[in-house]
Amino acid sequence: MLRTFKITAILEGISYLLLFANMLIVKPTNLELYKQFLFPIGMAHGVLFIGYVLLAFLLQASQKWNFKVFFLILIASLIPFGTFYIEKKYLQNT
Repeated sequence: MLRTFKITAILEGISYLLLFANMLIVKPTNLELYKQFLFPIGMAHGVLFIGYVLLAFLLQASQKWNFKVFFLILIASLIPFGTFYIEKKYLQNT
């Protein structure tokens, strides 16, 4: 399950960055393309975000994450590039 969490963390981070890119790069130049990308990218990000949080809760006990580490893992899902940091710092051994 830890390997699944690692993959989910990476994919969640990528989808988050794609949402920002769509909003900051595509929207000002091509509103129609922005609208076409918004739903699929947003839906994928939402599913990955929920999966990330659920897997973090499921892995908390087995990985023996203390409250500080667990809180950091959850907050990282809200910060751009945060999940990449978590994958590098806490999930590298998988």
